[in-house]
Amino acid sequence: MKIDAVIFDMDGTLFQTDRILELSLKDTFTRLESEGLWEGAPPIEKYRDIMGVPLPKVWETLIPLHSEEVRERVDEHFLEVLVDNIQGGKGELYPHVKETLAGLKWHGLKLFIASNGLPAYLEAIVKYYKLDRWLDATYSIEHVDSLFKSDLVHMICRKHGIKSGAVVGDRLSDITAAKDNGLLAIGCRFEFSQEHELKLADTIIEDLNELNQIILTVNGLNEIKS
Repeated sequence: MKIDAVIFDMDGTLFQTDRILELSLKDTFTRLESEGLWEGAPPIEKYRDIMGVPLPKVWETLIPLHSEEVRERVDEHFLEVLVDNIQGGKGELYPHVKETLAGLKWHGLKLFIASNGLPAYLEAIVKYYKLDRWLDATYSIEHVDSLFKSDLVHMICRKHGIKSGAVVGDRLSDITAAKDNGLLAIGCRFEFSQEHELKLADTIIEDLNELNQIILTVNGLNEIKS
Protein backbone atom coordinates (compact mmCIF):
# COMPACT_ATOMS: atom_id res chain seq x y z
CA MET A 1 0.00 0.00 0.00
CA LYS A 2 1.47 3.32 -1.08
CA ILE A 3 0.61 6.25 1.14
CA ASP A 4 -0.44 9.31 -0.85
CA ALA A 5 -1.87 11.40 2.00
CA VAL A 6 -1.32 11.94 5.71
CA ILE A 7 -4.09 13.17 8.00
CA PHE A 8 -2.89 14.67 11.27
CA ASP A 9 -4.63 15.24 14.55
CA MET A 10 -3.86 18.67 16.01
CA ASP A 11 -4.08 18.69 19.84
CA GLY A 12 -1.42 16.54 21.43
CA THR A 13 0.02 15.63 18.03
CA LEU A 14 1.17 18.79 16.27
CA PHE A 15 0.28 21.40 18.86
CA GLN A 16 1.33 21.28 22.51
CA THR A 17 -2.10 22.07 23.87
CA ASP A 18 -0.83 21.78 27.42
CA ARG A 19 1.06 25.07 27.01
CA ILE A 20 -2.19 27.04 26.92
CA LEU A 21 -4.64 24.56 28.45
CA GLU A 22 -4.12 25.50 32.08
CA LEU A 23 -4.13 29.23 31.35
CA SER A 24 -7.33 29.00 29.32
CA LEU A 25 -9.16 26.74 31.77
CA LYS A 26 -8.21 28.92 34.73
CA ASP A 27 -9.53 32.00 32.96
CA THR A 28 -12.76 30.23 31.98
CA PHE A 29 -13.50 28.82 35.42
CA THR A 30 -12.54 32.09 37.11
CA ARG A 31 -15.26 33.69 35.04
CA LEU A 32 -17.72 30.97 36.05
CA GLU A 33 -16.78 31.53 39.68
CA SER A 34 -17.36 35.27 39.35
CA GLU A 35 -20.88 34.47 38.15
CA GLY A 36 -21.49 32.22 41.14
CA LEU A 37 -21.54 29.12 38.96
CA TRP A 38 -18.36 27.40 40.18
CA GLU A 39 -16.38 26.85 43.36
CA GLY A 40 -12.86 25.47 43.76
CA ALA A 41 -9.95 24.85 41.44
CA PRO A 42 -10.40 24.35 37.68
CA PRO A 43 -10.70 20.62 36.77
CA ILE A 44 -7.49 20.61 34.76
CA GLU A 45 -6.53 16.97 35.40
CA LYS A 46 -10.01 15.82 34.50
CA TYR A 47 -9.71 17.67 31.20
CA ARG A 48 -6.35 16.08 30.50
CA ASP A 49 -7.95 12.65 30.89
CA ILE A 50 -10.50 13.38 28.17
CA MET A 51 -8.28 15.48 25.92
CA GLY A 52 -9.22 14.92 22.30
CA VAL A 53 -13.00 14.69 22.59
CA PRO A 54 -15.20 17.41 21.00
CA LEU A 55 -15.75 20.45 23.21
CA PRO A 56 -19.48 19.78 23.78
CA LYS A 57 -18.44 16.48 25.37
CA VAL A 58 -15.81 18.30 27.40
CA TRP A 59 -18.38 20.56 29.05
CA GLU A 60 -20.79 17.67 29.60
CA THR A 61 -17.98 16.03 31.59
CA LEU A 62 -16.55 19.04 33.43
CA ILE A 63 -19.79 20.85 34.29
CA PRO A 64 -22.47 18.13 34.02
CA LEU A 65 -24.93 19.89 36.34
CA HIS A 66 -24.92 23.19 34.45
CA SER A 67 -27.51 24.13 31.85
CA GLU A 68 -26.95 23.90 28.11
CA GLU A 69 -27.05 27.69 27.96
CA VAL A 70 -24.22 27.97 30.47
CA ARG A 71 -22.18 25.34 28.63
CA GLU A 72 -22.57 27.24 25.38
CA ARG A 73 -21.38 30.46 27.02
CA VAL A 74 -18.43 28.64 28.57
CA ASP A 75 -17.60 27.11 25.20
CA GLU A 76 -17.58 30.52 23.51
CA HIS A 77 -15.43 32.11 26.21
CA PHE A 78 -12.97 29.20 26.30
CA LEU A 79 -12.53 29.41 22.53
CA GLU A 80 -11.86 33.16 22.73
CA VAL A 81 -9.24 32.66 25.43
CA LEU A 82 -7.57 29.81 23.53
CA VAL A 83 -7.28 31.92 20.38
CA ASP A 84 -5.96 34.91 22.35
CA ASN A 85 -3.29 32.73 23.95
CA ILE A 86 -2.27 31.26 20.59
CA GLN A 87 -2.05 34.69 18.96
CA GLY A 88 -0.14 35.91 22.00
CA GLY A 89 2.57 33.30 21.37
CA LYS A 90 1.87 31.31 24.52
CA GLY A 91 1.44 27.99 22.71
CA GLU A 92 4.03 25.86 20.95
CA LEU A 93 4.26 23.16 18.30
CA TYR A 94 5.84 19.82 19.10
CA PRO A 95 9.48 19.45 18.04
CA HIS A 96 10.08 18.81 14.33
CA VAL A 97 6.53 19.63 13.18
CA LYS A 98 7.62 22.02 10.45
CA GLU A 99 10.48 19.82 9.25
CA THR A 100 8.18 16.81 9.12
CA LEU A 101 5.47 18.59 7.15
CA ALA A 102 8.02 20.11 4.79
CA GLY A 103 9.67 16.75 4.15
CA LEU A 104 6.40 14.95 3.43
CA LYS A 105 5.19 17.74 1.15
CA TRP A 106 8.50 17.69 -0.69
CA HIS A 107 7.79 14.06 -1.53
CA GLY A 108 4.44 14.98 -2.99
CA LEU A 109 2.10 13.79 -0.25
CA LYS A 110 -1.21 15.52 0.48
CA LEU A 111 -1.37 16.75 4.07
CA PHE A 112 -4.50 17.42 6.11
CA ILE A 113 -5.64 18.24 9.64
CA ALA A 114 -8.62 16.36 11.09
CA SER A 115 -9.29 17.68 14.57
CA ASN A 116 -11.94 17.73 17.26
CA GLY A 117 -11.02 21.38 17.76
CA LEU A 118 -13.27 24.17 16.56
CA PRO A 119 -12.55 25.97 13.25
CA ALA A 120 -11.48 29.32 14.76
CA TYR A 121 -9.06 27.56 17.11
CA LEU A 122 -7.51 25.49 14.32
CA GLU A 123 -7.28 28.50 12.04
CA ALA A 124 -5.45 30.44 14.75
CA ILE A 125 -2.81 27.71 15.08
CA VAL A 126 -2.39 27.24 11.33
CA LYS A 127 -2.04 30.96 10.68
CA TYR A 128 0.21 31.76 13.65
CA TYR A 129 2.70 29.01 12.75
CA LYS A 130 2.17 29.36 8.97
CA LEU A 131 1.37 25.69 8.59
CA ASP A 132 -0.70 26.39 5.49
CA ARG A 133 2.60 26.41 3.59
CA TRP A 134 2.35 22.63 3.64
CA LEU A 135 -1.24 21.73 4.50
CA ASP A 136 -3.75 21.07 1.75
CA ALA A 137 -6.70 21.69 4.07
CA THR A 138 -7.72 21.81 7.73
CA TYR A 139 -10.97 20.24 8.94
CA SER A 140 -12.82 20.51 12.23
CA ILE A 141 -15.18 17.99 13.75
CA GLU A 142 -17.86 20.59 13.06
CA HIS A 143 -17.64 19.64 9.39
CA VAL A 144 -19.58 16.43 10.13
CA ASP A 145 -22.93 16.19 11.90
CA SER A 146 -22.04 13.04 13.85
CA LEU A 147 -19.06 14.57 15.74
CA PHE A 148 -17.18 11.28 15.13
CA LYS A 149 -13.62 11.57 13.84
CA SER A 150 -14.06 8.43 11.74
CA ASP A 151 -16.76 10.26 9.77
CA LEU A 152 -14.57 13.35 9.48
CA VAL A 153 -11.69 11.32 8.04
CA HIS A 154 -14.13 9.55 5.70
CA MET A 155 -15.33 12.94 4.45
CA ILE A 156 -11.74 14.08 3.84
CA CYS A 157 -10.92 10.92 1.93
CA ARG A 158 -14.03 11.19 -0.22
CA LYS A 159 -13.61 14.91 -0.91
CA HIS A 160 -9.94 14.67 -1.85
CA GLY A 161 -9.96 11.26 -3.54
CA ILE A 162 -7.67 9.63 -1.01
CA LYS A 163 -7.38 5.91 -1.72
CA SER A 164 -4.53 5.11 0.65
CA GLY A 165 -3.03 7.10 3.47
CA ALA A 166 -2.20 7.37 7.13
CA VAL A 167 -3.76 9.00 10.18
CA VAL A 168 -1.31 10.35 12.77
CA GLY A 169 -2.61 11.03 16.26
CA ASP A 170 -2.24 10.41 19.96
CA ARG A 171 -5.69 9.16 21.00
CA LEU A 172 -8.06 6.29 20.33
CA SER A 173 -10.31 8.42 18.12
CA ASP A 174 -7.41 8.92 15.70
CA ILE A 175 -6.53 5.23 15.61
CA THR A 176 -10.16 4.24 15.18
CA ALA A 177 -10.61 6.81 12.40
CA ALA A 178 -7.69 5.25 10.53
CA LYS A 179 -8.93 1.68 10.97
CA ASP A 180 -12.52 2.54 10.03
CA ASN A 181 -11.30 4.07 6.77
CA GLY A 182 -8.71 1.46 5.82
CA LEU A 183 -5.77 3.77 6.52
CA LEU A 184 -2.49 3.21 8.36
CA ALA A 185 -2.83 4.13 12.04
CA ILE A 186 0.27 5.85 13.42
CA GLY A 187 0.08 6.48 17.16
CA CYS A 188 2.04 9.24 18.88
CA ARG A 189 3.41 8.43 22.31
CA PHE A 190 3.18 12.03 23.48
CA GLU A 191 1.97 13.64 26.71
CA PHE A 192 -1.76 12.95 26.35
CA SER A 193 -1.50 9.45 24.87
CA GLN A 194 -2.55 6.34 26.76
CA GLU A 195 -0.76 3.02 26.33
CA HIS A 196 -3.88 0.88 26.10
CA GLU A 197 -5.05 3.03 23.17
CA LEU A 198 -1.68 3.11 21.42
CA LYS A 199 -1.56 -0.70 21.38
CA LEU A 200 -4.25 -0.61 18.69
CA ALA A 201 -2.10 1.47 16.31
CA ASP A 202 -0.23 -0.11 13.40
CA THR A 203 2.96 1.62 14.48
CA ILE A 204 3.98 4.06 17.21
CA ILE A 205 6.32 7.05 17.13
CA GLU A 206 7.84 8.97 20.01
CA ASP A 207 8.97 11.96 17.97
CA LEU A 208 7.59 13.39 14.76
CA ASN A 209 11.01 13.14 13.15
CA GLU A 210 10.38 9.37 12.90
CA LEU A 211 7.35 9.87 10.68
CA ASN A 212 9.05 10.70 7.38
CA GLN A 213 11.14 7.56 7.42
CA ILE A 214 8.17 5.34 8.23
CA ILE A 215 6.10 6.70 5.37
CA LEU A 216 8.96 6.80 2.91
CA THR A 217 9.79 3.18 3.75
CA VAL A 218 6.18 2.16 3.14
CA ASN A 219 6.33 3.98 -0.20
CA GLY A 220 9.65 2.35 -1.14
CA LEU A 221 11.60 5.60 -0.95
CA ASN A 222 14.69 6.37 1.05
CA GLU A 223 15.57 10.00 0.36
CA ILE A 224 14.66 12.47 3.06
CA LYS A 225 14.86 16.20 2.47
CA SER A 226 17.21 17.78 4.98
